[in-house]
Amino acid sequence: MVVLVAVAMVTQVTGCQRRRASGAGADGVSPVRGMPADQVYGQGLGPRFGMDGRQVEGQFQAVLFGFDSSQIVDTERAKLEDVARHMRRNPNARLIVEGHCDERGSREYNLSLGERRALAARAYLIGLGITGDRIQTRSYGSERPVAFGHHEEAWRQNRRAEFVIVQ
Repeated sequence: MVVLVAVAMVTQVTGCQRRRASGAGADGVSPVRGMPADQVYGQGLGPRFGMDGRQVEGQFQAVLFGFDSSQIVDTERAKLEDVARHMRRNPNARLIVEGHCDERGSREYNLSLGERRALAARAYLIGLGITGDRIQTRSYGSERPVAFGHHEEAWRQNRRAEFVIVQ
């Protein structure tokens, strides 16, 4: 019994470590669907910067989701409307919607849930008049957390869709 508990504790501790994806590889390709790194403006919740170092218009807040849900709730819709406004003002811009999850659930389940979240945000944007050929989706599951910890506040922040503008 003691051995089983010890094995379970080691498995949980090592299984909870997360590795952040790096930027472009040596080949100049970004980790986003093989796009050239010089075409990807930014990722994550922080400010976005172009290749010239200047901050890019259109920093978007992440759309947050409930536990085990890909439904966009009323309180998050304004964030998507901001994204749609930016896309309408910039008709040549393309968008990558990234779906993310908290650490709970298997890798496969979280990748699937992250994709459903990205697709839900994409569908909402299409409903706001943005053509679907300008929007790609990507799921990272739980591989790119923005908050670390094993508590509800960290999990809440990690259940999200983020937006990357592509030139």
